[in-house]
Amino acid sequence: MKSIPSFNSYIEKSIIENWERDALTDYKGATLQFHDVARIIEKLHIVFEESGIEKGDKIALCGRNSSHWGVVFLATLTYGAVVVPILHEFTPDQVHNIVNHSEAKLLFVGDVVAKTIDADAMPALEAIIYLPDLSLLVSRSERITYAREHLNQMYGEKYPKYFRKEHVHYYADQPEELAMINYTSGTTGFSKGVMLPYRALWGNLDFALTQLGPKVKQYTNMVSILPMAHMYGLAFEFIFPFCHGIHNYYLTRLPSPSLIAQAYTEIRPSLVIAVPMIVEKIIRKRVFPKIQNNSVRLLLMMPVVNKKVKQMICEQVYNAFGGQAYEVIIGGAALNQEVEEFLKSIDFPFTVGFGATECAPLISYRDYKEFVPKSCGKAIYHQEVKILSSDPENIPGEIVTRGTNVMLGYYKNPEATEETLDAEGWYHTGDLGLMDADGNIFIKGRSKNMLLGSNGQNIYPEEIEDKLNSMAMVSECVVVQHGDQLVALIYPDMDEAKNMNFSAEDLANIMEQNRQELNSQLPPFCKISSVVLREEEFEKTPKKSIKRYLYQNSI
Repeated sequence: MKSIPSFNSYIEKSIIENWERDALTDYKGATLQFHDVARIIEKLHIVFEESGIEKGDKIALCGRNSSHWGVVFLATLTYGAVVVPILHEFTPDQVHNIVNHSEAKLLFVGDVVAKTIDADAMPALEAIIYLPDLSLLVSRSERITYAREHLNQMYGEKYPKYFRKEHVHYYADQPEELAMINYTSGTTGFSKGVMLPYRALWGNLDFALTQLGPKVKQYTNMVSILPMAHMYGLAFEFIFPFCHGIHNYYLTRLPSPSLIAQAYTEIRPSLVIAVPMIVEKIIRKRVFPKIQNNSVRLLLMMPVVNKKVKQMICEQVYNAFGGQAYEVIIGGAALNQEVEEFLKSIDFPFTVGFGATECAPLISYRDYKEFVPKSCGKAIYHQEVKILSSDPENIPGEIVTRGTNVMLGYYKNPEATEETLDAEGWYHTGDLGLMDADGNIFIKGRSKNMLLGSNGQNIYPEEIEDKLNSMAMVSECVVVQHGDQLVALIYPDMDEAKNMNFSAEDLANIMEQNRQELNSQLPPFCKISSVVLREEEFEKTPKKSIKRYLYQNSI
């Protein structure tokens, strides 16, 4: 493995080399060129310095994807502070918990988050700053108030003859130094702050620049759809394109399938990063209806024209993603088998990767030309991967990995760190898989039980179940995914129901009230769509934990 340079040097280099080019655009809104990004970074550095923020201090960031979100992220790292991205769809209590647990000194918030959080619940914060215009919402420091009010004056005094590219000099980070704390969830009971060093960010960036860079042209466009607070979207829809001189667009609002399709058509991205549900919705809503009529079916059955028909269909699918993408990279969960087989049958340029927040995030990938169907690629060159099985080709075992991309551990949680990182540096993913003789990895189960929301959010069913189990008449439950909805399977407290002389209708009414109460405590992507009552207890292991794998496809 080659020596690891400063991660921040890549940001510095891209800004200088692309000074007059477009960098970040809020879709249907304003555009920042690379020199605009540099100037805002410089102003934020002045605020940080004048406010007494030191290298290694934590700065939290919570808002919808936007140009200013990206700039604040870059400003934090290039100053030498530790960035704490928080998913904007978390509930206020979850945001408060993460801010407090991470010991953040500053919190940047978007327009929606600003209206819901309570500053009094985050007593250690020195200031809350509004992302859209970088104004102060709350200040508990005279230094911060003064710095923000006199920022333009300070900036003018520091750069009396204009800020130029030769003024761009950023903090020279060390590989093992902490860069980010990325929380896998928001609640106290399950919250784990993944500590990512600069080398992990560099490992993913170096892979992207080396493997994707020669195939994805500079000065083209990309669309940011996945949450920037999650590593998948952050690494490959923001850090890579920014450092490769690509113009990035942010939708700035809920990325519905129709909005995504419109953005792809208008922006024509040179690379598409997606989760399975986005791809599946586009295919099912925009492609399948066009090709599942009798005339197309008949043509597909004719060997003479079969190839031409498939080329025509592939072109339609390709155009649905803008018609310019080198490939569509799918990650985060398993792709629907029907959709995968369809895409492969028409020679569509797609591939499936595998990763985890703990690896910032990439573990395995293969270019679409080498991609083996149903796999998730091979270990990328900064990572080793092995299967803990006596026969990795035939008997599933846990997937473990080690290398440049692996985290330092979980923040303030040595027990969880010890359970996940072994003495030899292997990260235990909790996923089960096989590996063929060529090194292709095939995931067979997710022992961690994580579900993936429609827009790439991580959903941890245990958190929802923990709340639900404490509600009226609930004995035990399992939360499962059905399409893009979450369903709660509940075994009621039958002894209590019998004592209270409750009918089946009474229980159904109680559970509906529970569902509504539960949803009021959860972020939108975790809400339960319906409840299914069971007449028998769930099957359990000898340790009395529910065999949840028996119920994943029970709806």
